[in-house]
Amino acid sequence: MKRIICILALMLFLVACGNQTEEHSQADEQLPVEDIAEDYDDAVRLDIITTVFPQFDFIRQIAGDRVDLSMLISPGAESHGFEPTPRDMIALNEADLLVYIGGHGDEWVDPIMDSLGREDIRRVRLIDLVDAEYTDVHHHHDHDHHDHDHDHHHHDHDHHDHDHDHHSHDHDHHSHDHDHHDHDHDHHSHDHDHHDHDHDHHGHDHDHHHDHDHHYDEHVWTCPRNVVLIVTALTEVLAEMDPANADYFRANAAVFIAELEDLDGAFTEVVENGVRRTVVFGDRYPFHYFMSTYGITAYAAFIGCGTATQASPATIAALISKIETENIPVIFQIELSNGAIASTIAEAAGAVVLELHSAHNVSRADFDAGITYVEIMRRNVEALRTALN
Repeated sequence: MKRIICILALMLFLVACGNQTEEHSQADEQLPVEDIAEDYDDAVRLDIITTVFPQFDFIRQIAGDRVDLSMLISPGAESHGFEPTPRDMIALNEADLLVYIGGHGDEWVDPIMDSLGREDIRRVRLIDLVDAEYTDVHHHHDHDHHDHDHDHHHHDHDHHDHDHDHHSHDHDHHSHDHDHHDHDHDHHSHDHDHHDHDHDHHGHDHDHHHDHDHHYDEHVWTCPRNVVLIVTALTEVLAEMDPANADYFRANAAVFIAELEDLDGAFTEVVENGVRRTVVFGDRYPFHYFMSTYGITAYAAFIGCGTATQASPATIAALISKIETENIPVIFQIELSNGAIASTIAEAAGAVVLELHSAHNVSRADFDAGITYVEIMRRNVEALRTALN
């Protein structure tokens, strides 16, 4: 909290002095969506801030030019471990809506936003819009060497329910108590306790918090079916905040959801026609929801998207063995990765390295070119097609 107090003090100093010469920060690159309707009244535009690319693109697809939209994380930057700068907090203090992920990487949000004293700033967390899950990982140990073998078997179950009555899970999840929300959508029917969730994400009413101590997988957007839920909820938030544009938002959302459903169908087709249901990541692993939805088992060098950069020799050997034993032609790396581990494994095992893009962030070149979530996932369709055949 001392760090937060110091930052806030600096923020107040900057505001009082009107200092415009502070050093460049991520917030210097507030990333506006270009206007495409000259006759629109700027005075009624919502000021919306998103933390990372997925929410940025979802709002952009729904709201078009009818909002002022920005993203805290710069394109190409490492999104894990982000902390807001004083300039970021000035921007947050002027916002009408903050859309963020809500996992353990966003633990800075509540204390910072509470300290601003703006009771009217609305907050929406992506993990509140879907049934958040733990990454289901089996730890393998090399008992002879007392070395923890991070050949992390992401044992994602086969859920092929293609008419969007979205796969019934029966996970015990190590006796954790999941207080998930009961959406109107018949989605992710779990044997967990559910809260009746009406997507009311005002202010600081966080009685429905997911338990961060156990670190739910944050990457809820990697599954297109989850994105349908997210877009539906975000659309209603925007419609409530700006009723004059409600029909516009809903019409755009309907087009976007149709694209997401086509994308879901493409992934389903690739998996059903594949000759295998196993993939290997020589990298971090942000794809729990995706693999679980489409019934793919993944082996990866790391659990989730932690900060680790080195895999143990036992891990690398296990992944090489998996590729060779099952004749797997592809090893994946994720976006913005140096690809060193994947390349090492590929060379040893005779596989090729392909990218499976989680859309957590995008390169500056892709951002400037206007890349979208759907375009990224269409690339993933073809990468997955190669890996499963």
